[in-house]
Amino acid sequence: MGAPIFLCLQFLCLAFTIIPTSAQDLGTWATLVQNAGISSMHTVVTRYNNVVLLDRTDIGASQLMLPSGTCRYDANDQSLQYDCYAHSAVLDLYSNSIRPLEILTDTWCSSGQYLPDGTLLHTGGFNDGTQKFRMFTPCDAGSYCNWVELENIQLYDGRWYATNQILPDGTIIIIGGISVNTLEFYPQRSGGAVYFPFLGQAADDQGDNLYPYVHLLPSGHLFIFDDTQAVLYDYNANVIVTTYPPLQGGPRNYPSAGSSVMLALEGDYSTAEIVICGGSQYNAYLNQTIYEPAQATCGRIVATDPNPFWEMDTMPIVRNMGDMVMLPTGEVIIINGAQAGSQGFGLATNPCLTPVLYQPDLPLGSRFTPLTPGTIPRLYHSTANLLPDGRILLAGSNTHYYYTYDGQYPTELAIEAFSPGYLAPDNANYQPQVVTAPTTVGYGQSFEVFITVPNLVGGTVAVNFVSAPFTTHSFSQGQRLVNLAITGPQPNGTTYQIGCTSPPSGNVAPPSYYMMFVVNNGVPSAANWVQLIA
Repeated sequence: MGAPIFLCLQFLCLAFTIIPTSAQDLGTWATLVQNAGISSMHTVVTRYNNVVLLDRTDIGASQLMLPSGTCRYDANDQSLQYDCYAHSAVLDLYSNSIRPLEILTDTWCSSGQYLPDGTLLHTGGFNDGTQKFRMFTPCDAGSYCNWVELENIQLYDGRWYATNQILPDGTIIIIGGISVNTLEFYPQRSGGAVYFPFLGQAADDQGDNLYPYVHLLPSGHLFIFDDTQAVLYDYNANVIVTTYPPLQGGPRNYPSAGSSVMLALEGDYSTAEIVICGGSQYNAYLNQTIYEPAQATCGRIVATDPNPFWEMDTMPIVRNMGDMVMLPTGEVIIINGAQAGSQGFGLATNPCLTPVLYQPDLPLGSRFTPLTPGTIPRLYHSTANLLPDGRILLAGSNTHYYYTYDGQYPTELAIEAFSPGYLAPDNANYQPQVVTAPTTVGYGQSFEVFITVPNLVGGTVAVNFVSAPFTTHSFSQGQRLVNLAITGPQPNGTTYQIGCTSPPSGNVAPPSYYMMFVVNNGVPSAANWVQLIA
């Protein structure tokens, strides 16, 4: 029965690809850079409206040279010890130009998160990079900034395939990794790493517990999920507060990864819902030539409920290695990935080119809408990030140990953008433009935003803070959206005035820079960057 079922699933995805659609309503695609020189395994958007791209450093020659006379010598590098090629870069979204960056130690399957001052903290990796802290302080296109490795401190344990999450006080917690069952913090706490028995465990012999899904809940506790299991964790007391029911349907984390988001925080911010979608079948990684069909199920749980349970739903297309990206509207796009196999070099096939929109407020069974398909496979080591103009940036895909440009799924150097339907020309009259807004706000602070918009639809306006997460391996570390309490909009001359109240605490929105979007009738403005400070 396996082969006929798989053929039906293939046909289903193809069917969604060829159904006549209104391309503007269901999204459009554009190539931004035909050859970025590197294939981005880790991607993050900065407050200067540019994008940091990052790959492994032990992958040999890329197609992007470091500036003249700049080379890296690393006796520990397993591929190219004297290396004059870049493995990190900055994409300028205004010009779509690429500037190479220099990074010194191995970043394979590393992690990242922004500090409250907007500095990107990058941790771990492989080989000589496993215990490294690195910093990148973003700058605008006319300035110079580069990676800096911290020499005076290092991680207590090597961190490979870990997840980073910013905490309410701005501390970064570093969770998980291969054969690691401790937690670490930056800045480092006295006593070193904290033992946490939930980590380092998986419910199966594939080890489906890498890059755990971590979400900071409004209670200040952490929702931590790996394989099929989840716990609520109090990191201050180092105790598990709640053990959630297992999520049925198979493994969900690397190497069988689906993806996960926390839905928009709104109202009094007391409720948090987690959604986990897709993944590989158990056994797909162990039996690497079978290419078993990916999973189609999604689980949704109210993580703050005293009696939590998983509500199950089914995507219209099976998918592993999909990226779940929070849109400025509070909806979610599931994009990238494959229909069969698992994560790993050459272990997935049948790319799923069709994004799917998840609308969480619709009734169960009607929340998914297939969108306009792309043309470039985005498989292992690909990324998807929300941009400040509301598009989704797609980068990477390298199913090979080194850069390989032949075969069925070659290393992908092109960078694309997917424009959701809210950016269609027919929606231009609904798109707000922010005239004035603060650049810095404190917690629980009242402030005003002034907008212009040709067609204001009463009762639909929202103001949302959206984080800029570190995206790698089908999970966006630190991703969150906070819906602000507002009054108005009220006419004010040629503009509309919106009264806003910022998030009440770091539990709801940790101190950081956020993209602030004003949404009218489901159509978002371009974002203004706002720093939320304690």
